[in-house]
Amino acid sequence: MKKDKKSVDERQQNILRMVLENGEVRSEEIAERFGISLMTVRRDLSYLEEKGHLRRTHGGAATLDEYYNSRRFNSEVSDCRDRISEFASTFVEDGDTVFINGSRTALNLLRYVKDRNIQVITNNGWVMGEEYPQNISVRMTGGDLRGRILVGELTMQSLLEAQAEKTFIGCAAVYEDAEFMYDIPNEIGINEVMIAKTRRHLYILADHTKLHKRSDRKTSYGSCTYDCEYTLITDDQADPQIIEQLRRSGADILIVPTS
Repeated sequence: MKKDKKSVDERQQNILRMVLENGEVRSEEIAERFGISLMTVRRDLSYLEEKGHLRRTHGGAATLDEYYNSRRFNSEVSDCRDRISEFASTFVEDGDTVFINGSRTALNLLRYVKDRNIQVITNNGWVMGEEYPQNISVRMTGGDLRGRILVGELTMQSLLEAQAEKTFIGCAAVYEDAEFMYDIPNEIGINEVMIAKTRRHLYILADHTKLHKRSDRKTSYGSCTYDCEYTLITDDQADPQIIEQLRRSGADILIVPTS
């Protein structure tokens, strides 16, 4: 028993050291590093948080400084995303049917539709936690739940049987040469079907934190470019050089003021 407690103490100290060295660490990284289950990771992080050594985050843990700085940063980014959502809502007209993918920023535009009568077709599981007025009709696709997003054959079939005037989607990242990155590979195929079944226009919503230079490429599971006409909506904190290069790549960009 004493040996077990000693090994647990050593593991928890090593986990704390890992968090302190990196600032913020995901649970999956801890589990892989120490060969333990995610349940054990959560138990260790809870213990370390109770002792005041770190703060648990959604999906992992962070040092106290990193946590509070992250909260301030996330609050600012959340404000930017909210303004993008509100601006994007102005392109929704009375009587429209719209596709919305798994993006929360895209989904949040429904908060600003007001009295316009629209139909929404989405694979976004976050919609289940929202309440909308009667003028907004929401239809979810079928599919397999991946996180908060529905994917798979049923999702594709539902979309193939539908049409929309406009599509609003998000992305994990976009680079200056207009390559879009996604965390879930199936998102790319789903987005493509939405776009193919869209009669009028595609809007891509991405706040400034998602615009990157090629040299800063981040790991992601899949990427694509869009050959159709689209409008990228971002905020005024985006890097002007990246904006200019994206425009040279043929992207139509609208910038939302945040001040």
